[in-house]
Amino acid sequence: MRPYTASDGRTRPPVRLDLMTLVMATGRAVRREAPGPEHHQVLKLCSGPISVAEIAAQVRLPATVTKVLLGDLLACGAVTVDAPAATGASPTDRELLEAVLRGLRERL
Repeated sequence: MRPYTASDGRTRPPVRLDLMTLVMATGRAVRREAPGPEHHQVLKLCSGPISVAEIAAQVRLPATVTKVLLGDLLACGAVTVDAPAATGASPTDRELLEAVLRGLRERL
């Protein structure tokens, strides 16, 4: 299936979600007519806190499409989100990048 069919051709999520944002199901019932099978697949993964990136990997959809689906689920109250705290560091901060590189070298 083409990814744009899962999101009804939408390419922009209705809410801003970071790849590290944690998502968790609320337990509320989802309207039957709105979500498709992809929504239900995403919702099943959200029984415990899980990141947007992990959901995208598990459902094998691009992150943007996954964010659109999560936006739909958020709008109907089926999930809650917890955005990561801002560190104040720029993503291109040299010290931050060097720390990440050191950590990767230690693990590998």
